[in-house]
Amino acid sequence: MKVYGASVSYYTGKLEAYLRYKGIAYERDVPYERAAEIKAAVGCIQHPMVECDDGRWMSDSTPMLLHFESEHPGRSILPDNPVVHFVAMLIEDYADEWLWRAAMHYRWSYEHDSALLSRILADELTSHLKAPRFLRVRTIKKRQLTGFVVNDGVTSQTREHVELGYRRILALMSESLRERPFLLGDSPSIADFGLMGPMLRHFGQDPTPAEIMRDTAPLVFEWLGRMWNVGSKDEGAGFLEQVPDDLSALLQEVCETHLVQLDANAVAYHAGVGKFSMTVQDCNYTALPVSRYRVYCLEMLRERFANLSESDQLSVKHLLPFEDAQTLWSDRVRAESEYDVQRLAPFNTAINVFDNGVPA
Repeated sequence: MKVYGASVSYYTGKLEAYLRYKGIAYERDVPYERAAEIKAAVGCIQHPMVECDDGRWMSDSTPMLLHFESEHPGRSILPDNPVVHFVAMLIEDYADEWLWRAAMHYRWSYEHDSALLSRILADELTSHLKAPRFLRVRTIKKRQLTGFVVNDGVTSQTREHVELGYRRILALMSESLRERPFLLGDSPSIADFGLMGPMLRHFGQDPTPAEIMRDTAPLVFEWLGRMWNVGSKDEGAGFLEQVPDDLSALLQEVCETHLVQLDANAVAYHAGVGKFSMTVQDCNYTALPVSRYRVYCLEMLRERFANLSESDQLSVKHLLPFEDAQTLWSDRVRAESEYDVQRLAPFNTAINVFDNGVPA
């Protein structure tokens, strides 16, 4: 199996941590010399993409993990308890789609980080191009800062809130990691692997956020190494049978940030516009790109909630007594993405996360 993705990629790190845990053999490569072929097979170039032994292609890290779970059920990352399972999926979605903004901000807004990462990416991803290295480095730096920071709502008015969100998740994770080695028990769940996306290749390695982590959240820094090495050990005795009280504040953070974004994004998508604004914890974000994929994220969370028994749904509502959590079960906001209707992921045709669904 070949994994196509950069060594500093958010979601590639998440997938690699999982493959190491499961003992699934793979090789990692970069995709751009085969870009046209891969795009034709997958739909778009987004890291990671997987080329299987049988010639099929996979994309989108979360469906890939769930697919591998069906093929390699040993040492499962999915809690048996339905409520704990749902909460794990919710935290994983927050890690994938909310912490992304802070991760990209730290990487491309700080000069030392930007200088380092632009050189790494230029050498890994563009060495096949004839343009001189300094030009490729400069182009990557400008493209990433504009596309994933400025155009994603990080401004002088929102920067403090974006950075506070990173410091807050470090503190909230530390509360739980004082009690046990992983968020939901003695074994890593899909929530832990979701958090490996931002924590491993961005927050844990990029100079500025890595220093913050080491200095203020050594328990998270320790967890990061434990997650990367857990595949080499017969470690863990499973998951908790109920969601612990020490995760309450983290779940509140998920509701007040990620679910607000999913809700506002879905409203804008169904209104047929390309940009939207939202207020998150009294911070105003404007001109954010509408994402059809994030409508799909909300759609999938609602499906998972709807598939719970009535008593389990009540348990989830008890765990999430926050107003913004209602988007998980309320029909006030539509969440029909018309993406992957047949639920073929990870073998479906992928779309760019920032495809807004508005005809060009």
